[in-house]
Amino acid sequence: MDKRTLGMIATVMAIVGVAFLISAKPASDVMTQEGQTTVVNTQQLGKKVKGYMGNTPVKIYIHRNKIEKVEALGNRETPKYFAKAKTLLKQYEGKSVTKATKVEVDGVSGATLSSNALKKNVQLGLEYYKEHK
Repeated sequence: MDKRTLGMIATVMAIVGVAFLISAKPASDVMTQEGQTTVVNTQQLGKKVKGYMGNTPVKIYIHRNKIEKVEALGNRETPKYFAKAKTLLKQYEGKSVTKATKVEVDGVSGATLSSNALKKNVQLGLEYYKEHK
């Protein structure tokens, strides 16, 4: 191989290495601290999780490995139906992270797609927390 080819291979390998390091780093805006409470925001984690009209991100507040609350964030879901769907988030409160990842939370009739998307976002957030705490 000539010097030019070796140089191109080295450049490509360097770019791939940097890309790998960047992708392996946890996103700082996903998990933050508010005092002693860890807050997991699924805005980035759940980009592909869709309800009826689009993304349904949540914030999960965790203190001493227990879920304090789960809060629905801004979305484009129909307000009337989404109000029904987000009532299921109360079912996670007070549970340990481990129990919450295994619990079968019932969806809300009439708001199935929104309910499923909220549950998926909570699961993604809890899995992320377990991996990065």
